[in-house]
Amino acid sequence: MFVSGPVFHDEVGLQGARDRLAYYPHDVWLYLLVTGWWRVHPEMNLVGRAGFAGDELGSGLIGARLVGDLMRLAFLMERHYAPYSKWFGTAFSRLACGAELTPVLREVGRAQTWQEREAALVGAYEKLVAMHNALGPTAEATTQVVRMWDRPFQVAWADIPDLLLPLIQDPAVVSIARRWPVGPVDQFRELLWPPTNRALLLRLFDEEPPQLSVRR
Repeated sequence: MFVSGPVFHDEVGLQGARDRLAYYPHDVWLYLLVTGWWRVHPEMNLVGRAGFAGDELGSGLIGARLVGDLMRLAFLMERHYAPYSKWFGTAFSRLACGAELTPVLREVGRAQTWQEREAALVGAYEKLVAMHNALGPTAEATTQVVRMWDRPFQVAWADIPDLLLPLIQDPAVVSIARRWPVGPVDQFRELLWPPTNRALLLRLFDEEPPQLSVRR
């Protein structure tokens, strides 16, 4: 919100602050790309697994979440902040990739079976990988569509996180990237996986907020 919208009058140097916050620092951007791909990878197979177990509603919910994660990757690759949910789809449609990706992502929501949903997601994933390659931060990534063990699920995979991680140079960002790839603070889902993170999460709820001193 701070960096968006027109500024009609500026007596306090607002534009300078907006310029400094125009987008994430480069290494933070790389880290968020890593975490964005890692949000997608563990979930891809669950669309088929839920549907195969007879839960098409659950499969559809997982597919919808993956659509949101793929859209966030598109925002990151085009270096635009993703807005909150009310404007998320509108802003996505204005991205350079919006016109091409929107019909593909809609197919995920329209799918009536997990097989159709899976195929639509693989197609969307491949387009995001093509965007990554066109962006050119790493060597070209190759998409592999593989079956999950001996089960009838197809999962698309490109080893983009391992290509991006060596590019991060800032020591503070490197130390974060070596932990579980959580991502930005507005996406807490993966924080629950490593047991060591759970104690840290409890602090968000257990600690008393700091007392502010007000000088009169």
